[in-house]
Amino acid sequence: MKPTIVIVGRPNVGKSTLFNRLTKTRDALVADIPGLTRDRHYGHGKLGSKPYLLVDTGGFEPLAKDGIMHEMARQAEQAIAEADAIVFVVDGRIGVTALDKEIANKLRRVQRPVLVAVNKSEGMNQGVVIADFHELGLGEPHAISATHGEGVRSLIEEILRPFPDPEEDEGKTDELKVAIVGRPNVGKSTMINSLLGEERVIAFDQPGTTRDAIFVDFERGGKKYTLIDTAGLRRKGKVFETIEKFSVIKTLQSIEDANVVILVLDARQDISDQDAHIAGFIVESGRALVVAVNKWDGLDAYKRDQVKIEIETRLKFLDFANFHYVSALKGQGLEAVFRSVDAAYRAAVADLSTPKLTRTLIDAVARQSPPRSGIFRPKIRYAHQGGRNPPVIVMHGNALDKVPDSYRRYLERVFREVFKLQGTPLRIQFNISENPYAEIKPSEKSRRKPKVVGTKSDPAGKPVTRKASTAVTSGLRGRERSKQG
Repeated sequence: MKPTIVIVGRPNVGKSTLFNRLTKTRDALVADIPGLTRDRHYGHGKLGSKPYLLVDTGGFEPLAKDGIMHEMARQAEQAIAEADAIVFVVDGRIGVTALDKEIANKLRRVQRPVLVAVNKSEGMNQGVVIADFHELGLGEPHAISATHGEGVRSLIEEILRPFPDPEEDEGKTDELKVAIVGRPNVGKSTMINSLLGEERVIAFDQPGTTRDAIFVDFERGGKKYTLIDTAGLRRKGKVFETIEKFSVIKTLQSIEDANVVILVLDARQDISDQDAHIAGFIVESGRALVVAVNKWDGLDAYKRDQVKIEIETRLKFLDFANFHYVSALKGQGLEAVFRSVDAAYRAAVADLSTPKLTRTLIDAVARQSPPRSGIFRPKIRYAHQGGRNPPVIVMHGNALDKVPDSYRRYLERVFREVFKLQGTPLRIQFNISENPYAEIKPSEKSRRKPKVVGTKSDPAGKPVTRKASTAVTSGLRGRERSKQG
């Protein structure tokens, strides 16, 4: 499972800037205003040698007794309790403050590794800027600049060092892990109970009943599975209880840890932006996916048609996944769901033959060539598999940085159809061949001397090339003919 790293610190020290730097996004708002971040931001760490989840918190003021700052402090404390490691961000230009000391006192009592990141240290002597922060008693401080990226990579490498490297074939386990996710009260726990044939988890008609990820082992059709019942992911503005807010971390970790994810939708509610956000996180994580549209029983034909149209419109980017219309309460359609789970997992870990990949690529390019970009047309020469779970197809050629997204989607459809990759995201990666003459300047080319191929000389006695020798000979013969005339 990916470790969770939580960024904490007092307001306006650059936590969100560091979050954006580590996730290589602009998901967190950044401005020179204390307390701008009030809720948490979750993201995939993309800077560093190991995968991890990252959580950005609001300004941490442990002494706040009421108001919004008190709520932000409660969230930060809960995030610290859920963390595997903590980055404590301080301001190197202001120095140690009383609030920094109070936060440090809190962090020294938690059983988590903590690294102090002295931010805004660009242009300053590092030894001087970190000297005052040793008194926090949290080990050697690290001077960084979140805005310019200075020292950020060494910071994240240091905090990731104790965590094990991800296994190369982590998807191949004896037990197939299946995470069931969705908004609150869509029937996730009811689905698990129907599959198990017993009341294994609490199912109640109240949103937010499940607060933590629950792992249930069971066997079906001679195969072993681990079902993961997760807390409902609801829109941030609708989340009020601190406990529920940080069950989100467990849900995101469960998605990361699963081999296949079942996204449960409620047919009796509209498909919301939150449904699309959850689906987007699953796709970004590269997990195989099956969609179960629950509470299908009791709907008339008109309502069913409306639901299908809405799903096709709002979740069009999930066209690779199998959709099933089920009733978890009555157990209808669940057999088909698990057949799709098995098929999606097989597709996610499939071995793709390099010769067949290349032949498929050549056929696809023959049917439809990449569009020109200026005077160049990208040339895709061959392909091979670059990874599994999700499958990665690496293509090599020239000018592949000019291939548009529309053509990438065309290739994805072709490979998905040929290799039967239904139920899993597919990554296509372009590797651009280097031009061996790219570094030779035109002036250098023009200065190259032609090779001397003969012993003939011009009238001045200098050796000439074959072309020059021909020109001299022709000139002499012309003068001889003019004299004879």
